Amino acid sequence: MPMISDAISAYRATAMATKDSSGSNGAAADGPSFGSMVKDAIQGAIDAGKQSEAVSKQAVMGKADMTEIAQAVNNADITLQTVIAVRDKVVSAYQQILQMPM
Repeated sequence: MPMISDAISAYRATAMATKDSSGSNGAAADGPSFGSMVKDAIQGAIDAGKQSEAVSKQAVMGKADMTEIAQAVNNADITLQTVIAVRDKVVSAYQQILQMPM
């Protein structure tokens, strides 16, 4: 967990420096913020997992079609793989930032 808290501290320091130097929060006036895009993506992944669980429950009760089950499970699997890939890229980028000379 120390790497996560270090990342959060670094983000806060950068956000404060950006806010102080530009007078704004650095977000584009006409577009969504990075944080809201990440939040929406994470919520979409959670929703895909919940949908897969609901269809799996219906399958156990014998109320779901096999194609629905396969589609829901495949959708949840693809979403999970995407989340893992994004996480790996974020961790890699953070590690590269840590290795930069100061």
